Amino acid sequence: MPIEKPLTFYLPDFKSELKIPIINEGVSAGFPSPSADFIEKNIDLNKELSKNPLATFYIKVKGNSMINAGINDKDVLVVDRSLEPQNNKIAICFIDGEFTVKRIKLDKECLLLMPENEKYAPIKVTEENQLIIWGIVTYVIKAL
Repeated sequence: MPIEKPLTFYLPDFKSELKIPIINEGVSAGFPSPSADFIEKNIDLNKELSKNPLATFYIKVKGNSMINAGINDKDVLVVDRSLEPQNNKIAICFIDGEFTVKRIKLDKECLLLMPENEKYAPIKVTEENQLIIWGIVTYVIKAL
């Protein structure tokens, strides 16, 4: 089984004055649509991606245990620590002294931390494990 590498944590910079232009009309992913006037505004991604600024962190992924969920090595995750853990949510988990990103699966008999890559085994959480669901992933930022 491959071994997952540690995650890197970052705080959003809400004092940033960087303004990125945005065309608010959207773009068609189907057939091209007639162009309306290109209304250009500015967007601050720190504020746009953070519903709860005091509880939001960026985390850089190292490893490929979540590739089938669209989370790849070097992607940046936006994580909200104020959200409640729920079944099937992708979470940053602190288990037995190490951080990992996995999908939460509540089973009748146990809690599983599920990878999204068949090369990795699920982590069955037992009474012997120390687990903290550190935060819930809300966005994935990636290079194309």
